[in-house]
Amino acid sequence: MDIKEVEFIMSNQDAAAIPDFNAPEYAFIGRSNVGKSSLINMLCQRKKLAKVSSTPGKTQLINHFKVNNSWYLVDLPGYGYARVSKKQRAKFIEFIRDYLTNRDTLQLLFVLIDSRHEAQQVDIEFINWLGENGIPFSIIYTKTDKNKQSEVDKSINAFKAELIKYWDELPPSFRTSSKTGMGRDRVISYIGEINDQFNQKR
Repeated sequence: MDIKEVEFIMSNQDAAAIPDFNAPEYAFIGRSNVGKSSLINMLCQRKKLAKVSSTPGKTQLINHFKVNNSWYLVDLPGYGYARVSKKQRAKFIEFIRDYLTNRDTLQLLFVLIDSRHEAQQVDIEFINWLGENGIPFSIIYTKTDKNKQSEVDKSINAFKAELIKYWDELPPSFRTSSKTGMGRDRVISYIGEINDQFNQKR
């Protein structure tokens, strides 16, 4: 699938106020500073589509982008550490969960995991919450260009080993690098396959 057109549609902090676009949506989420904005820009081949910042917690709204006039990419606020108050973090959690549990057109949530670090409890807890609430998701391991391949393998395998303690079967996963473009074709093709299934059911 080629991405020919990407258009920013809206930002919102109230999931109930987001219109029904009647098209498949794919949301992206991860801990603050996981490389989410860079990944979205890489996938869409746009340098400044999503705002990139070295400051954790930059994304504070649900951002909708329309792709190829047929599906939506959704940029969600990061979870975990962010330079905001506890009250604001609680508000983030509330409207993120509201969106994830009530958005009928959401086809898949991509959970981003930084491949450089050991498994974080906040990631495990969030993924387990997704399972408890029946929300379909896949995992994207980011920043795979930052370490040696052997170190990336070790980190990813350790994360999977931690996750399998709670899951009988692990979800699909992708290795990516926003710098080199690694993993882009696989992620975009995967979205295309789900789009085809969505359209066949209509």
